[in-house]
Amino acid sequence: MFPFTVKNTVWARPAGSAQRACLDGAVALRMETQQPKLILLFSGKRKSGKDYVTGLIQERLGPHLCCILRLSAPLKAQYAQDHGLDYEQLLSAGQYKETYRSDMIQWGESKRQQDPGFFCRLAIRGAIQPVWIVSDCRRISDLQWFWKEYPQQCVSVRVEASGQTRVQRGWRFTAGVDDAESECGLDQGVKFDCTISNDGDATLLEGQLERILSLAREKSQ
Repeated sequence: MFPFTVKNTVWARPAGSAQRACLDGAVALRMETQQPKLILLFSGKRKSGKDYVTGLIQERLGPHLCCILRLSAPLKAQYAQDHGLDYEQLLSAGQYKETYRSDMIQWGESKRQQDPGFFCRLAIRGAIQPVWIVSDCRRISDLQWFWKEYPQQCVSVRVEASGQTRVQRGWRFTAGVDDAESECGLDQGVKFDCTISNDGDATLLEGQLERILSLAREKSQ
């Protein structure tokens, strides 16, 4: 079905004003989620370039056709509210988020143990575009929720970069983060529909992206 190298491989929905803070302004105004034609479930290690790759795909497809859904957004919104923190800062890639990352991971795990689909339902609320990109799948339970709810629309995508490349992008091993399920939960036991190599070769990346873009355009017609 999908012309990519098969290898090993997202989540979403808040209820109430606090969770709406995590949604994009335009999406927050939409009343109902519409059935997607394609869901791209992205995962990858820290500094592998997931956000960069998914941002390029949305830019090429356009916001009318494609939306980016982040499972971490409703998590961070609720965590910020419960702990009196700055939500916008938690969304950034700076030191503020890193200060709270480990505790936020543990807090999120406790929520998922109670309800594995909690953050998935929050993330998709209000999405109306035909193509959804879930940019930050981290656990098998994330994938399983989407596979169960949307069995015909899902394509799992793994973004990979070498350790050297990740270090050059600022990655440093952090105990309690890089050895936690949020980073390692999809390292084994999952066959991804597609693997994208993102080590800085622009030509190689373009070719890989074009296959995804072609699939998205085909499915959204």
